[in-house]
Formats: sequence, C-alpha cells, structure tokens
Amino acid sequence: MFLLVVLVGLYAVCRCMIPWLVQSNSTLALLWYDFVLEMTLDLLTRTTRPQRLLRAVIINAVRGDPDSVIRAIDHFCKHTECVYSVNHMALCLPGAILDSVVMETSPSTVLELGTYCGYSAVRITRLLPPSTRLITVEMNPEYACVARQVIQHAGLQDKVCVLEGQSADLIPKMAEMFGIQTFDFVFLDHWKDRYLPDIRLLEDCSLLAQGSVVLADNVVCPGTPDYLNYIRSNLNYKSRFYQAHLEYTRVLDGLERSEYLGCRQGKRQVDRDTDR
Repeated sequence: MFLLVVLVGLYAVCRCMIPWLVQSNSTLALLWYDFVLEMTLDLLTRTTRPQRLLRAVIINAVRGDPDSVIRAIDHFCKHTECVYSVNHMALCLPGAILDSVVMETSPSTVLELGTYCGYSAVRITRLLPPSTRLITVEMNPEYACVARQVIQHAGLQDKVCVLEGQSADLIPKMAEMFGIQTFDFVFLDHWKDRYLPDIRLLEDCSLLAQGSVVLADNVVCPGTPDYLNYIRSNLNYKSRFYQAHLEYTRVLDGLERSEYLGCRQGKRQVDRDTDR
C-alpha cells in the first residue's frame, strides 16, 4: 500500500514537471513517455497502453466513423497519455503529410509495416479508393488484436488485413497470399532497424514498380541513418524530406518520401528541402 501511495505521488509530480524538462531532448522524451510513464500507468491501472487506448475509442468514438475514431485517439493522446508511437502523427504536420501523400498517390495496393494500435491504418484507409485494400503487418500479437478492434470500430474491417508476424517472413509471401504484383504505396513505421532490410527485401521480391511511393516515419527520432543513407544515395529513388516535430515537444523529427524510379542510371536525385 505504501509503495502504491509513493508511486501515485511520484506520478503526480512527474506528470507536471518532467514533460516540461524533456521538451527539447529526444532521448529523455522517449524514455519518459514510452517507458517510465507507460510502465507506471500499467502498474497503477493493471492494463496496458493499447488496452487503455482501445477503451477510449470504444467509449468516445462513433462506431463506423473513421474520423471519429481518429479524433478519439487524438484526444486520448493529448489529454490522457502522450502515445509517441501514435500521437506524433496526430493533430499536426506528420498526419497531414501522410494524408497528402496517400491522396496524391491514390494507390490501388498499399502495404503498412508496423500497425501498432491501428491509428495510421485507419488514417490511410479512410482516404483510399473504394476498391483498394490495406495490408498491414504487426509482429506483436497484443498490438494486432487491439488494432483489429480499432479498425472494426471504424467500420473498415473489410478494407484492412492485419497480418501477425515478422516483416522479413511475410514480405516474400505477399504475391502468393494476395496475388499482388507490386505495391503502389508503402508506409514504414515499424522497428527502425528493419527499414533498410525491408526496403531491400521489397526490391528483391520485385514488389516495387516504377512510380511506387515509400513513406518512412521517424527517420530523425529515433532515427534511421542507414536507411536514409541508402535511399538518398540510391539512383533508383527520388527522395524528399519533410521536417516535423514529436508531438508536444520541440524535438525534431521527420518523414522521408521516396519514389521508386525503377532500375536506372543517372545523377542521384534527392530533394533535401524541408517542408514545415
């Protein structure tokens, strides 16, 4: 009981002070929000963060309304828990960038690597043409279970397929499982050390065609330097960087949009200008 009282007291003090202290430090921000705060709330509530997010969606979002689900998650992240895996995209530039890229691409085949709780899957799918289906890959069974329920609450269950497993195992099976030759749009938002191996695997499996667009999230924080070096120096891609910030901080982050040009030779094409 004493330990619980101490934890509650520490949580109350830290909840007010630490967010101010970690505003400009990416390491501290991620450590606080994605580890200390999450673990404390898990202990106090005996639930996990994905379960708390799902409950917020069920209580506050209108069933069958994707935009209502997005608003419910945004509100949960802003007023209850700052979920960096989701919330850095909510309410601000990164979400608008994702929307813009999806709409300008108007893809007929879409792959997402890293589902988490289904926020970006809902955000992407609500903008897709009627005949387009999203395939999203999540290695964590709990996250996949929550994502399916969030997606179902949004009324998009018939347009989204959530696959459980490792991206390295599932990517080579995409053509056989779904009869897909190539993906028009790929969203990378999973483990950052998998960005480079998986883009290479997509190439090796001939799942990218000329004009395919790959959008990679969090390329600055936590960061994907090996992926950026590969994609920006590769003659087969034309890339553009969009600068953004982690939500509620001054920590710089960004997304990298890369258009696959096919196997070709010529001068490297990289647009390093930032959009603010």
